[in-house]
Amino acid sequence: MKLTLKWFELALLPTLVLILWALAAMWGSVSPILLPAPSAVIDSACGLIASGELWHHIVSSAKRTLSGFALAAVFGILLAFLFSQSARAKNLGYILIEAMRVTPPLALIPLLILWLGIEEAPKIAIVFLSSFFPIYLNALTAIESIEHKLKEVAKILQFSRWEMFRLLTVPAALPGILTGLRVGFGYSWRALVGAELIAASTGLGFMISEAGEFSKTSVVFVGILTIVVIGVLADLLLSFLIKRFAKYFAM
Repeated sequence: MKLTLKWFELALLPTLVLILWALAAMWGSVSPILLPAPSAVIDSACGLIASGELWHHIVSSAKRTLSGFALAAVFGILLAFLFSQSARAKNLGYILIEAMRVTPPLALIPLLILWLGIEEAPKIAIVFLSSFFPIYLNALTAIESIEHKLKEVAKILQFSRWEMFRLLTVPAALPGILTGLRVGFGYSWRALVGAELIAASTGLGFMISEAGEFSKTSVVFVGILTIVVIGVLADLLLSFLIKRFAKYFAM
């Protein structure tokens, strides 16, 4: 009963939005160029799926996102652990890290294209820069926020460095690291689409941009909804995988 109620609550607002959308399209109160009917969006989606075009763009975007996000996760978490253990290293890198953090990644697209070319490298770099800082900052904050009393107990129990890491640091910091990864993935997915709107020949961002130029609003909606669905599913999958990973350190 509780599970049914939960799914009802989750689906209620999207269903109401869909109904209002369908009614607005049916009454003709909004031009189809601005707001196509749900049926037109479904027809466009079916056509793109049947031709394989939608899958092609999804795969291109997914590869770029996963590559940049994986690099950001590895380097962000490792750097957070390093800086949490060494105040000198943190001070040395502070100005550079902050300067990069406050620079909008999309503003670097012209430079990245000049430095890295027009292939995949600049797009992956945009994803990396967009997702690195939420991951790094959340991980660093989580590690530095571990209660001092817990560290004292670990010293009394004479934990080795590995035991301290596995039994104290990781379990205590994991909620913050998980939050950083989830936020970082959201940033990476959005930044990639922005990069594809400017410099790409494949990907969901490119598909949306091209459809917009030819006033194919239904295709634009297909691209947006695809981004939403993939983003939500990826977030759920990421949460599941990290929770399974957390159980290993809890053993």
